[in-house]
Amino acid sequence: MSALVGVIGALIVLGTFSSVLRTLLVPRASRSVLTRMLHKMVQIPLQFLADRCGSIEARERVLAPMAALSVLFHLVGWLAAAWLGYSMLQIAVSGFGVADAFRETAVALFTLGFASSRYVELTVLDVLAAATGPIVIGLQIGYLPALYSAYSRREEEVTMLQARAGSPPWGPEILARCAQIGLTGSAGDLFRSWERWSAQVGESHTSYVVLSRFRSPRSTDNWLISLLAVMDAAAIQLALNPSMPQGDARLVLRAGFVCLRNIAGVWRLPFDPDPSPDTPIQLTYEEFAGAVAHITAHGYPVERTAEQAWPHFCGWRVNYEDLAYSFARLLDAVPAPWSGPRRTHTKRIAPVTPVDRTPDAPR
Repeated sequence: MSALVGVIGALIVLGTFSSVLRTLLVPRASRSVLTRMLHKMVQIPLQFLADRCGSIEARERVLAPMAALSVLFHLVGWLAAAWLGYSMLQIAVSGFGVADAFRETAVALFTLGFASSRYVELTVLDVLAAATGPIVIGLQIGYLPALYSAYSRREEEVTMLQARAGSPPWGPEILARCAQIGLTGSAGDLFRSWERWSAQVGESHTSYVVLSRFRSPRSTDNWLISLLAVMDAAAIQLALNPSMPQGDARLVLRAGFVCLRNIAGVWRLPFDPDPSPDTPIQLTYEEFAGAVAHITAHGYPVERTAEQAWPHFCGWRVNYEDLAYSFARLLDAVPAPWSGPRRTHTKRIAPVTPVDRTPDAPR
């Protein structure tokens, strides 16, 4: 029985170190079972409360601390697992009772001194436990600057997009506002910026999985919805204006759905890696035609009618729609237009189109 307890304790300790290394140090898509369990212990109760909120603002207040609490809970969970594992090893090696083993491990793990240093076996375990606590805490402290630096870079572009896409962001609104202020040809600059953004987010959100749960400062902003808006704007431009330069729009679409697929691999979301352009999409033709009418009303030039452009738009959107909708529901993102269903809230929030005001026409 002592040997079995010792083996289980050793496996718990090794599993804890594996979880710490894979979460904090390994720069690739890697997520341990323990990490997923700890995240679920934070996510489930908060999501339960958020699903019962009567407004989007209240739901955002409940969900906003989820990621930060998850990071803190990981630290507590790792230390608790190490405490349990080393205590079981103490029981196996020393013959201590449960209470004495937990006391011995606690004294060493939290570097309070040695309770029984006269025994060689206990001293070895005490030294290992004493090293574990500072190592885990130190790695977690070093992890936070990288985490918040990646978050800051992500949110910079999301915030800058408000002027072009509204809040919450919507793809057709990007083209409408570009036309409204006479910058129809500047969409290529936006697409190039978001191509680079997609590459950075794809790397950071697979290395630091909890980043996907970090929400934007404003309740109507969201990194996923912003990316979806930019991709929709690129798809609309390609569908409506085939003679426009296509390189930047095609590249941001490619970078965008590759980013989503990389993150989906960590979250274990299923997706079709090579969908047919003829596969039906969930967005309706009526919604697309309404968007085309919206952007043309603001002066956006088009070469094709909505009916002519619809098959081309579907051929682009089929590459990312299902995955974007799955992520939007998983993350409970702000219910912007063209972003799919949510867990509880079905009403969509449309961005308000700004009115051009001049000294001669202030209203």
